[in-house]
Amino acid sequence: MGRAFEFRKARKMKRWSAMSKAFTRIGKDIVMAVKEGGPDPDSNSRLRAVIQNAKSVNMPKDNVERAIKRASDKSQGDYKEVIFEGYAQHGIAVLIETATDNNTRTVANVRAAFNKTDGSLGTSGSVVFMFDHTCNFKVKGEGLNLEDLELELIDEGVEEIFEDTEENADGEEETSVMIYAPFESFGNIQAYLEANNIEILSSGFERIPQVTKKLTAEQTADVEKLLEKLEEDDDVQNVYHTMEESAE
Repeated sequence: MGRAFEFRKARKMKRWSAMSKAFTRIGKDIVMAVKEGGPDPDSNSRLRAVIQNAKSVNMPKDNVERAIKRASDKSQGDYKEVIFEGYAQHGIAVLIETATDNNTRTVANVRAAFNKTDGSLGTSGSVVFMFDHTCNFKVKGEGLNLEDLELELIDEGVEEIFEDTEENADGEEETSVMIYAPFESFGNIQAYLEANNIEILSSGFERIPQVTKKLTAEQTADVEKLLEKLEEDDDVQNVYHTMEESAE
């Protein structure tokens, strides 16, 4: 298996640390999607994808509809996507994706997190090149032949396709198919899956480190202090780093 498979396996249980945080993140995604392409998911592919993600974390339909209605209100402020880059202790590169309606607040919070954990906030472009920007789709695996699907999608840039097993809310294991490709392939792959009636369970974007660094348990704890502070910030959507993670 490739890097996307290992990355997925290591982060599977870490991405959405709490349901309330997941709802906050998706709520911001809905606002940005509606502001960009309107409130109709049939004509707004980005909104369609966010609604799929809301379903995947069991966000109530009423919550989604209210978020779309609020986002359509002209008085609703917009969120700007801002990336921060820097280094944690022990030479670990850290990349933070935020969605903020107050950049001054977000900059201050991110800088404080680095300062309090002996890290250093860097300049734009200082670490982003160390990560591959990818898109991913989680689709229903029933009736799919992975080899055939990969051949169909190879012209769209797909790099990895693999089965993924997770435990559902009832404690039962469910198998789906994960598709990874470069960031710019998202639209073409989404269109193919929808045109061929392949059910998309969720989709999104990730930044996969090209090289990771193995640390001791004590060093890992140092880096985790920064990562935890960043993850706790409501403006932070995702945090990526070059520290080697355990899949256990």
